[in-house]
Amino acid sequence: MDDSWVVETQKIEIAAIVNINMIHIAPWSACLGLMAGAGRILPNGGILYLYGPYKQSGKHTASSNEAFDESLQSHHPAWGVRNLEDVINVALENGLELVEVSQMPANNLSVVFQKVKSY
Repeated sequence: MDDSWVVETQKIEIAAIVNINMIHIAPWSACLGLMAGAGRILPNGGILYLYGPYKQSGKHTASSNEAFDESLQSHHPAWGVRNLEDVINVALENGLELVEVSQMPANNLSVVFQKVKSY
């Protein structure tokens, strides 16, 4: 996998990255790549916004999310609803600090990170 992002080769300042319903329908390496890329290209104060279903403390927040997780994993074993704490830890490793977690419709969460230090 290529670790570079096209935007890194251009002289554009990115104020925010929005990522909706991707982390659960991709291998964990996609989340790692998203966090690493966001940590590199966002300026200090830049925002990473995530939206989707998450487990909290290793547990599903609703039975519908558990069924969805099982369905995802039946399609591809590397897919699945991620543990929010794992996502937060990877974000922190890449200079992104958790700002807010908000409950959303259909048992989804809005998760907002802010870039606090350069990598």
